[in-house]
Amino acid sequence: MMPPMELRGQQLALRYPQPADADALFALARDPEVTRWFSWGPYRTADEPRAWIAEQERRRERGEQLDFVVHHREHGPIGVTGLGELSRRDRRAMVGTWLGRAHWGTGANAESKALVAHLAFALCGLERLGAYSNPENARSARALGALGFRHEGTLRRWHRHRDHQLDVHVFGMLPEEWERGPLRLRPVTAIGQPPAPWIVRPAATPS
Repeated sequence: MMPPMELRGQQLALRYPQPADADALFALARDPEVTRWFSWGPYRTADEPRAWIAEQERRRERGEQLDFVVHHREHGPIGVTGLGELSRRDRRAMVGTWLGRAHWGTGANAESKALVAHLAFALCGLERLGAYSNPENARSARALGALGFRHEGTLRRWHRHRDHQLDVHVFGMLPEEWERGPLRLRPVTAIGQPPAPWIVRPAATPS
């Protein structure tokens, strides 16, 4: 059997969520500021992350969502990141990330995005990695730009947030932009392989 998919960097590892992560994720995402821009949250009880964790294997294998716990070598779980909105035909997906507030501005977002970009381009063979940002979330837009994502426009009334229909900024990154950008410079060790639905083009075999 292949080992579970895991991506390791200098301080962080991305690994599949486990039932034991529920309490840590609850503690992080019960903060309304953490989930301010999302369609879910804040968590009210630990049963919510438990239910989310229980769905992940099915969602991975059906090509619906490929999410990972962001695990810090000293602090343990600090958030979640991963791929969604996969289009196998078009070889594209979206990256989404949330981190506990204590880890904002620490470099954790940049390292986690580097790990996901390696997954998307080097392992899955995607031709595009996209990201969304709320127009009012200037911090997120600045961070995406600094990591090499290009702001491509605004999708009007794209995102349903509670009782409101919100605009979103859309960002994109292509393989050649990743190759010459800052995320490619970060060291990544990959263990295992992505689930089959997420591999749209096998990684090249070294000659």
